[in-house]
Formats: sequence, C-alpha cells, structure tokens
Amino acid sequence: MKTATPTLFLAWQDPISRYWFSIGRLIFDGSVYKFVYTQGVKEAEEKSAFKPLSSFPRLDEIYTSTQLFPVFANRLMSRSRPDYQRFIEWLNLANINNDPMTILARSGGERETDTLAVFPCPEVDEQGQYHLYFFSHGLRHLPSSAVERVNQLESGEKLWLAHEFQNPYDSHALILNTEDHYIVGYCPRYLLVEIFELLRHNSNLDVRVERVNQPSTPLQFRLLCKMTVDAIDDCRLFSGSQYQPLVAEIAATAKSI
Repeated sequence: MKTATPTLFLAWQDPISRYWFSIGRLIFDGSVYKFVYTQGVKEAEEKSAFKPLSSFPRLDEIYTSTQLFPVFANRLMSRSRPDYQRFIEWLNLANINNDPMTILARSGGERETDTLAVFPCPEVDEQGQYHLYFFSHGLRHLPSSAVERVNQLESGEKLWLAHEFQNPYDSHALILNTEDHYIVGYCPRYLLVEIFELLRHNSNLDVRVERVNQPSTPLQFRLLCKMTVDAIDDCRLFSGSQYQPLVAEIAATAKSI
C-alpha cells in the first residue's frame, strides 16, 4: 500500500464560502516533478467558479519539470534567510536534509497572499498505521487563555476532537480540546472530509501534541499535532474520487496509493 513516489495534494479555498477543495496532486520520482489536476477541481468549478491556476492553465494536461514548479517553490522559505534553521525546527524536521517535498508536506505551504495549501498523502507504516502532521489552525481567533494553555502543552499530550456543528462559519469544524477542556485550535478544513469518513468507519484515531513552539513563534506554527490512524481495508485515506487524477496517464500511479 505504500506509494512509490512522494505525493502532495494541492487544496484551493473559495475566498467567499471559505470551503476547501482538493484540486491537484504533485508527485516526485527522484528526478522529475509531475503535477496534474484531480477530479476535485470539477467540484470547485461547479460550486465556486474556480479558474485554472496561471501556472497550470489546462486542466487536461500533465505538467512535468526537473525543477519544483514555482507555485510550490514560492511556498518554501529561502535557505538564505537568517531564521531558516529556526523555521525547520518549528516543523520538527531538523534531520531532513532540506528536502522540499517534506518541508511542504509539514508546513502546509500556506501564504496570506493566496488561497492555496499543500498537504501530503501519508503512507501506511509497518505497524499498519497512517500518521498525519498538521499545525493547529485558528489560534488567532481564540482568547489569550487558549494560547497560554497551548504554550503549556507537552509533547505526547493527548488532544480530543469535538464537532462544532453550530459554528456559523463551518458546520463541519473540528476543534482540538485538552483534557482540562481548553480549546487549543482547529483541524485544518481540508482534512475534515477524511476525518469524518474515518470516524464513520469507527477507525481508531488518536491526536497528540508533536511539538509546541514557544513565543515569539507565529501562531500558525505554534502547535504541531500528530494524528495516528489505524489502516482498515474498507477505508483508505485520500482514496476518494476528488483526489484522483483527471488525466489517465498517471492514474495508475494513483491506484498504488
């Protein structure tokens, strides 16, 4: 069930509804990068009038390059910046040798200047589990007491998910709670479809604190979480139609995930 090559999904957020759509996937075979739009882009077109990205103007084309495409490369912090090594530590990736796919997978590649985000397609490990890493979202919207509680969290501490179905902005919102009932952020919206599907299948799902980056780390990188999920035969992560390539040539690659 493991993939032969690293795979990242590209998500796009409708700036009006704030809903996220999975619109593309990037794979790297060690020498060539390939980007293709996924079936999810059709839903984005129908529901939110999505227009193809200027970097990838045709929906029915496989884009290849020996260099990381600019739309992804521009989401990486320059190694020349004095705070680069500190940024890698925030991601808890001190020993990854500056691999861009790994950095994008962990950071999410989100920028304030657009509506795109990146997330990885995880592989099943030898224990039959998936591992998803993500930063807690929405901390800037929470009271200072919540941020103070985040700063006190310890690595390995358990977090609980709760469905905030009366959230006026997103009825599918999942909040992260501590044992002493503090809200310490939200799960990323682009993961919600998968998480609800896992919960529907009664999959064993566990969320823990992976790392807490103390002030003055920006809030979007303050709390790194790790979600562990048991792989079950009838519920494979990111196997839905919205994640499948539009172009047949790399569909065979997708089927191996």
